This record gives sequence, structure tokens and C-alpha cells, in this order.
Amino acid sequence: MRRRTAALLFAVTALAAAGTATAHADSPGGWTRSGSSTISSLTGGEGIATRADGSTLTRGLASIPLGLRFAGWNHVGDPDIAAGYVFDDYQGGDDATSKMFEVTTPGGTSYDYVHPLDSGELLNNSFAAVSPDAQWLVAGEWGTMNRLQVFPAPLTNPSTSPTGGTLAQAGQITLSQSVTDIQGCDFVSATRLVCASDDDAKDVLQVDLPHALDGTPVTGQVSTLFQVPRSSICSGTYETEGIDYDPAAKILRVEIVPPSVCAVTTTVYSYRPTTG
Repeated sequence: MRRRTAALLFAVTALAAAGTATAHADSPGGWTRSGSSTISSLTGGEGIATRADGSTLTRGLASIPLGLRFAGWNHVGDPDIAAGYVFDDYQGGDDATSKMFEVTTPGGTSYDYVHPLDSGELLNNSFAAVSPDAQWLVAGEWGTMNRLQVFPAPLTNPSTSPTGGTLAQAGQITLSQSVTDIQGCDFVSATRLVCASDDDAKDVLQVDLPHALDGTPVTGQVSTLFQVPRSSICSGTYETEGIDYDPAAKILRVEIVPPSVCAVTTTVYSYRPTTG
């Protein structure tokens, strides 16, 4: 998140100088670590998503288009891809009164959807997670929360404008227990999400829904799956970031940024379903 910006820029300079049963049966549950890789934090340290061809799209501080940065959108979160459409989530400064989702079509045209903050809503826009039917977009705030936000998926949900505009919330997901600093979520089925938390344990959580999202309020059952490994030659505070599930390859990917000058690279851990 934004608190890491100064540390990351310093690190670049320094190194240069030196389960519940409600989910459907096809929902992956347990996970086994299968590998890891590293990417540049400047272009990949905020989030990750899988394209239809199996390649990955990443986002970092350097991914924000200049026009959006000039417009005040200075943070991009964990993206998602659905039906070839790329969904990016943006937030502004500490005095922001809105957040923004940008959708890019398979043909490369982008449309911006601005959501004015509702009463009590935080300005943070940590991630975008699109339901498998491409009709609903789940997003999250920051801090300790007992909800996830739900919007009609901009552009792919016919209730939204086809050329951008204002985006209102739909029925939220109320969580069975509070969660802390959710950096990213992704659907592994219509009724199950996995989420990366930047809590002290660096937990990966599971949220089970009683039915597929339909725009009405719903309660999600939260359980803990595993903790993201912390391994680095540097010591200090780690930060979990984006999470992605590739349903074709059945691979779950989770990002974590190491401490200090090692923050110039982000580690991406890969997991496969323990069964199925």
C-alpha cells in the first residue's frame, strides 16, 4: 500500500548504489506449495492476475498511467481479469472522496468508473475481484473490517454504463469474523474466494458464500488456509500483496514483498489444490 512507496523508492536507490461446506464441490480447498518466482516490485508489487493464455498481468507503482496519476489516482491495487476484460482499482490521496475502477476491453479501450464514498466507507481501494459470471466486482478497504464491498461489475454488468461514469455499491458481503488489511481476493468458484491478509501472520483466508453473488447482501464464512512464507536475506517487516487463481491451470499465486532494500523484488508463491 502507499506506506511502502517511500521505502520502495529508497530500496531501488540503495541497491543501485550497492473451509466450510457451503462451497460447491468444484471449489479448491486445501493448497500445497508448488514453487516460487520473483518479479520487480515497481511493476508487480501491488497485484497479479492471469490472462486467458495463462500468462500473468502484474501491477506496481510504475504501472499507473501518467494521465491517471496527474488526475490524483496515485495507488493501484490488485487487479483481476474476466472474459478478457482487465479490472484495475485505484485510490487517491488522504483527502479523497471517491475511488475509481478502470476497465480495459480486450480491444484495449479503457473506461473509468468513479465510486463516491458512502457514509463510513474508507478511501482505500485495495483490490478488484470479479465473479466467474463477470457480473459482480468485490473490493476491499483497509484496517480491521467485517465486510467486503460488492459492485455491479463495471462494463460487463449490463446495469452499468457502457462508457464509464458513476458506480454505486450493491449488497455487501458481511464477514463471519473481522479480517485485517486485506490486500487482494480472487474467486476460486462462484461461492468461494481466497484473500491475502497483511496481518501479523500473513494469512491467506477463505471466504465461503451461501450462494453465488446476485447483488443482494450475503454473509461470508471466514476460515484460515495457510500463512505466506517469509524468507529473505533482509530483516524487517514483510507485506503481503496480490492474490490470483488461474482456474485453467489450477494454480493459486500469492505475492509478498520482503523487507528493507530487498523490497525491490516481490516473491510470488504458487500453490496447487491438495486434492482434485
